[in-house]
Amino acid sequence: MKGDLFSSQHVVQPAVAPGMSAENAKCIKYAVNGEMYARQGAMVAYRGDLVFERKGQGVGGMLKRAVTGEGLPLMAVRGQGEAWFAHEAQNCFIVDVEPGDQFTVNGRNVLCFDASLSYEIKTVKGSGITGGGLFNSVFTGQGRLGLVCDGNPLVIPVSAQAPVYVDTDAVVGWTTHLQTSLHRSQSIGSMLRGGSGEAVQLMFQGEGFVVVRPSELTPQKNQQH
Repeated sequence: MKGDLFSSQHVVQPAVAPGMSAENAKCIKYAVNGEMYARQGAMVAYRGDLVFERKGQGVGGMLKRAVTGEGLPLMAVRGQGEAWFAHEAQNCFIVDVEPGDQFTVNGRNVLCFDASLSYEIKTVKGSGITGGGLFNSVFTGQGRLGLVCDGNPLVIPVSAQAPVYVDTDAVVGWTTHLQTSLHRSQSIGSMLRGGSGEAVQLMFQGEGFVVVRPSELTPQKNQQH
């Protein structure tokens, strides 16, 4: 076979080390030697001796998902081999979580992660009922976390002097030392006139980074997730 499709740009190469790596902008490769976790249904191909099993979230996680319609539906991948993960051709990124780090991320943006990482589904502080029941996954420990995002994300520095306001449908995640609260940027007069479409944002204060997708979540996408 000849042609651009079979060029070295597209033909995958064997993994040189266990663990996670970027296959290309839209796909993450994981060389499994034991166990790892991934979003249910995210595996697009694999080779080797691997098994895929649904992973429960525990009673607390199941209750939160039932209330919010969100969550982190996971599968465990066990054995030895290589697996490729992707989701709707979204862009893929890898985050290295170090001991003492805490990275909070929206469940819909999680693709896969090392078994050495721990995660817990938590309420976003300060979001209240108005925030639509914002539940995000908080990752701790040491390991790699694979994320997906519609388009290239914006990584915005937050400082004590310059808080950042993010649409609740656009936020992907944020780092350890940021505090969250709801912020209303729309006046009562504007609301009475039909509103601007930007009534409430999540305000981040402190020192760190917030990751934002370059688009808001549409109702159709929200139903798919």
